[in-house]
Amino acid sequence: MSPGPARGTGAPTGEFAGRAALVTGGGAGIGAATARLLATSGAHVIVADLDAQAAASVVTGIRAEGGDAEALDLDVADPHAVEAALAGIGARHGGLDLAVNNAGIAPRLSPIGECAPENWRRVMDVNLDGVFYCLRYEIPQMLRRGAGAIVNVASIAGVNAVAGSGPYTASKHGVVGLTKAAALDYAHVPIRVNAVAPGYVETTLLGSRVEAVREAASATHPIGRLGRADEIAQMIVFLLSDRAAFVTGSVHMVDGGYSAR
Repeated sequence: MSPGPARGTGAPTGEFAGRAALVTGGGAGIGAATARLLATSGAHVIVADLDAQAAASVVTGIRAEGGDAEALDLDVADPHAVEAALAGIGARHGGLDLAVNNAGIAPRLSPIGECAPENWRRVMDVNLDGVFYCLRYEIPQMLRRGAGAIVNVASIAGVNAVAGSGPYTASKHGVVGLTKAAALDYAHVPIRVNAVAPGYVETTLLGSRVEAVREAASATHPIGRLGRADEIAQMIVFLLSDRAAFVTGSVHMVDGGYSAR
């Protein structure tokens, strides 16, 4: 685990000026889109990813647009690494204001009766345990500030079952429950904790699938298309903002109508 380049020296302006924001899984897709939007709005963004090169690339792009960011090589499934990472953020920035727990993996589909135990364990390690570890060490850094806002990225599979994805569905349901519990624990601070539940989104992962799979995913949305990472990012950033000051413990569907049927 290693921090990226030092933060920029320009005076930030915008809705999140002066605030430090951590985005896990920030090297691509929803995480990258969220990191860019937060930086555009004035936050100093810590872009964390297991793929250090991807995180650095996002940071380079943010800085090229005049934003303020640093890269962080982080495996959210390693509690010691998460603890050290948040301690480092606290030391460099005096605490943490905003966090987006987005890192996750999607396994190959298989019925539960055929699911390899090691597949189950790996999905839980990243998708659920990783969110817990992040919350565990983000919250003390937010307590130093006296307030904060967190968004956990769940999924439509966190509210609905998806056939063939037992580990993923269970992990994302767990994220929803963890979000609500954390929100109740810290509402008085206030540290607000919410979740977003995206539908099928046009990301690198989905882009690698055959066209038939992509068409089938699009057809599950009454709106008739895949979502875009920047559309999910807009909801995340709203929930982090002071405009959502009365919103905590909620799960927000961003799914093109998938859950309305």
